[in-house]
Amino acid sequence: MKSLSFLASLSLLALTFQFAIAADPSQVQDFCVAVNSPVNGVYVNGKFCKDPALATANDFFFTGLGQPKPTNNTLGSSATFGNVDNVPGLNTLGLSFARGDFAVNGLVPPHYHPRASEVVLAAQGTLLVGFIASDQRLFMKTLNAGDVFVIPQGLIHFAANVGHVPAVVFVAMSSQNPGTIFVADNVFGSNPPITPALLAKVFQLNITTIMELQAKF
Repeated sequence: MKSLSFLASLSLLALTFQFAIAADPSQVQDFCVAVNSPVNGVYVNGKFCKDPALATANDFFFTGLGQPKPTNNTLGSSATFGNVDNVPGLNTLGLSFARGDFAVNGLVPPHYHPRASEVVLAAQGTLLVGFIASDQRLFMKTLNAGDVFVIPQGLIHFAANVGHVPAVVFVAMSSQNPGTIFVADNVFGSNPPITPALLAKVFQLNITTIMELQAKF
């Protein structure tokens, strides 16, 4: 019986340890403002942290989300990002944010963030927003001002202005550095290029079409 109790305790300890190492470590200080210099700094998660006594309100401040960016480009969209590079106080907090501007018929093509889930708030206009699950199911909604849509981490998603006026979204992401991987850009624009014959087989297209797509990207 004692042996069984010991084994049960050992199993519980192992399970607890698994859960403990599966989550981000708890912060042991109020903040860890990022600096690019090691002088008087401590290296944490890709950035040096300045002395907390030297932190100011400006380290946690960002301006610019109130101003639209030009959308006169191929996709008809643009983004303004707030992340650890321009808001150093975000370091170690697991947060970043952005504003997206869309011209009429503008879009953000299929992409994913390997390190972050995303919350999309429609602020102006009408947008079609969706993501594709690992079982190929499409989850999609039309958002009007005030609507929110949640995109799980690592799933391919997109957004398109389907209204008759410019559209604006505000986005929050659960990482200070979410990463953005555009599907078409990475597949057809890789360096060096993926063998056209391989892509032709994958997409069931002829090699000439694949080579034309690679030339575009």
